[in-house]
Amino acid sequence: MDMSGMGDMSNMGPSMEAMAGHVLITPLRPKRPGDEEKAKAVVAKAKAMMERYKDYRKALADGYVIANPKVKQPQYHFMNKANTQEAEVYFDPAKPTALLYRRTPMLEYKLEGAMYTASPQATEDELNQRIPISIARWHRHVNFCEAPADRVKEYIGTHPKFGMFGSINTKEACEAERGTFQPYFFTWMLHVFPYESDFKEVFSMNDDVAHVQ
Repeated sequence: MDMSGMGDMSNMGPSMEAMAGHVLITPLRPKRPGDEEKAKAVVAKAKAMMERYKDYRKALADGYVIANPKVKQPQYHFMNKANTQEAEVYFDPAKPTALLYRRTPMLEYKLEGAMYTASPQATEDELNQRIPISIARWHRHVNFCEAPADRVKEYIGTHPKFGMFGSINTKEACEAERGTFQPYFFTWMLHVFPYESDFKEVFSMNDDVAHVQ
């Protein structure tokens, strides 16, 4: 799988661009007959599933848990542990790993999308079977340097050294700073935004903008 870097970043927001050196993205394949129809079928199932969760309290009742609720974020992930485990084995558009919400001025959560994941060992062909990669691009976080306990403040700031936004992205540089290097962090993932009117934006990799009116 040739995914040595970020590749084309024209449809990515500042948050994703800031992770350069820490993200692998599947290359776009040439479109084959049936690819777009298959992708649209997944989107339709996702949209139907999401109808229940426009009320975020129903998501909480069904076992979704807000990731880092006290941290201000452009997008909040409501994670589902059971769905995450199932996604390692098979793909079900009705069971996303996470639901994606934005905060409104009234401090309520507004649903805008869903996140799907696959096994960390999934091949390009296996990802393509789930959602054609001529239409959508899966991504995975890599080259993560965990800060030593006395330097956790260096995850943030204008020029962070550690974490997914850090300047350190090699094992050698990480160990030189007393960090713990992880070549792969999290699993394969992909966001779906069914409420977008333009199909090109349904699989957007820009999480900094709203994908729902």
